[in-house]
Amino acid sequence: MNYDDAYANAAYIPDADGFISRWTKEAADFRSALSAQGRCDLDVSYGPTERQVFDVFTPEVPCKGTFVFVHGGYWLRFDKSFWSHFAQGALDMGWRVVMPSYDLCPDVSISDITKQIASAIEKVGKMFDGTIVLAGHSAGGHLVARMGCHGILNEPTLDRVAHIAPISPVSDLRPLLHTTMNESFKLTELTACAESPALLAVRLKSVTIWVGADERPVFLDQAHWLGDAWRCDVQVLGGYHHFDVIDPLKSMGSEMLVNILGT
Repeated sequence: MNYDDAYANAAYIPDADGFISRWTKEAADFRSALSAQGRCDLDVSYGPTERQVFDVFTPEVPCKGTFVFVHGGYWLRFDKSFWSHFAQGALDMGWRVVMPSYDLCPDVSISDITKQIASAIEKVGKMFDGTIVLAGHSAGGHLVARMGCHGILNEPTLDRVAHIAPISPVSDLRPLLHTTMNESFKLTELTACAESPALLAVRLKSVTIWVGADERPVFLDQAHWLGDAWRCDVQVLGGYHHFDVIDPLKSMGSEMLVNILGT
């Protein structure tokens, strides 16, 4: 198998660069609109480095809870600023939305990023009362899945997490050992296993995995590996690929959001 090709997403998505351009503009417009309404708090620090910050978006009605969305990018690229507009659906359903950035490889390891996201969620738990729901896309799907494993979140925080939704996650990192990306990840067999949710026991009972039917075959495999390991539902969305599989997050009442938020 050519692992670099197998795990390449953009090369198999028409107008892949256009998605990134649209995300950038739509996210900036979204933040501007909510800032004008006094409904966002940007760059809240949760750790010592410049990238350890998150944005908070607030609904117009009393909050039902806090929805945390963790972005992807193979732990190598992007930050929270590309995804702000994906908060729209949850906001419309009465949920506060938090979107963190995190440090990237090769400056830090994937294990370090896992710890950073745990710190972000611990801070969310201190700032806000009530239910917490976690979702993440691609590498972000890996990161939120890790939050459900032993030894990551403190017990009081995990007790408040009602549901975790990994979307197109990387659940077994061992195949990445054979990619050129591992020059940045610096994974070994040992560290890949230690960071693979599909090889670890889950502590949270409520998990749903989402993946697009038109994704690269390895991402369908990754989703099913996690579903099999954790004995949880895998929802395969017909007609969606790796970039647009998160589009339902923008729509109030979408099947994905109703499942994730439970309301």
